[in-house]
Amino acid sequence: MLKTHWWKIAGIILLVYVIVGGLLFSVPQLPVIRETIRNVYFHVGMWFGMMFILFAALGFSIRYLLYGRMIDDLKALNAVKTGLLFGALGLITGMIWAKFTWGSFWVNDPKLNGAVVGILTYLAYMVLRASFEDEEMRARLAAVYNVFAFVLFFVFIMILPRLASASIHPGIDGNPALATGDMAPEMRKIFFPAMAGWFIMAWWLFTLLFRSSRLEKQIDEITEHY
Repeated sequence: MLKTHWWKIAGIILLVYVIVGGLLFSVPQLPVIRETIRNVYFHVGMWFGMMFILFAALGFSIRYLLYGRMIDDLKALNAVKTGLLFGALGLITGMIWAKFTWGSFWVNDPKLNGAVVGILTYLAYMVLRASFEDEEMRARLAAVYNVFAFVLFFVFIMILPRLASASIHPGIDGNPALATGDMAPEMRKIFFPAMAGWFIMAWWLFTLLFRSSRLEKQIDEITEHY
């Protein structure tokens, strides 16, 4: 059991460490954000977890287009579902952070608006899938759309906010969490384990959703014969 589930145990240990360290360990007392800087372990970590699993969804869709295996379409679907969940958590933690730093849950900012449009792009993926009954056509169109959705999402959250050059969101000129010398050393001791922990949790949730969907599909195929 340990040989097959060690990564899950590692993910749990990492996130327990992040929760404890994120809430109790010392952080720099910066103007305005002060103690809310602790949210970087959660908000940014969840957002990167979302990007990681959406990139996996892109890989599954490309693999479906290359080999035509329905199992890859099912994996892409559940990876997108996982990404949407992490995206929602990222938006919620971001809104809470914004309330304490900017005085409002939401501001008219190109980075924030781009994030919402990007999430809506993936919600459209789910709507597209529900619009077709033919399984192969649905899988093929969804795979093609998923490739474009990932590109558009990257444009909305990374490229357009930089072109606007008017965002108050950190990271408009790069990624402040990853830039050398930008984050205090004591925070990096928690931030990087947080990244790893959220990556593992995203993949774990994806595997659970995929196994559940595959089992449901197998049950449906069996019942169709009776």
